[in-house]
Amino acid sequence: VQLQAFGGGLVQAGGSLRLSCAASGGTFSSYAMGWFRQAPGKERDFVAFINGGGSLTRYLASVKGRFTISRDNAKNMVYLQMNSLKPEDTALYYCAAGDRVVPANEASYDFWGQGTLVTVSS
Repeated sequence: VQLQAFGGGLVQAGGSLRLSCAASGGTFSSYAMGWFRQAPGKERDFVAFINGGGSLTRYLASVKGRFTISRDNAKNMVYLQMNSLKPEDTALYYCAAGDRVVPANEASYDFWGQGTLVTVSS
């Protein structure tokens, strides 16, 4: 499975961005998907998870209520809608896929896309 994340950019605090991740190869609906992020000088952290059918989601506590993960299995796409962005959301955002994952455990994901940079100015 190949993953390509895009949609990052520079936004002011309080603004919104939607990240997208396009998948190719494999049976997309059989994979759970996750978004992770890595801020400068920090470890990569879990952000959001969605199961293969889209019926189950999980979020990092600090983004719950502001970010929404969704997927379109017909288009092989997963999205991360980010609202009310804060400077501390600045990071390189990655999408990941796996067929047997523990949502917040990055080692359980099998496939990773390249990151897309989100910068939130104050």
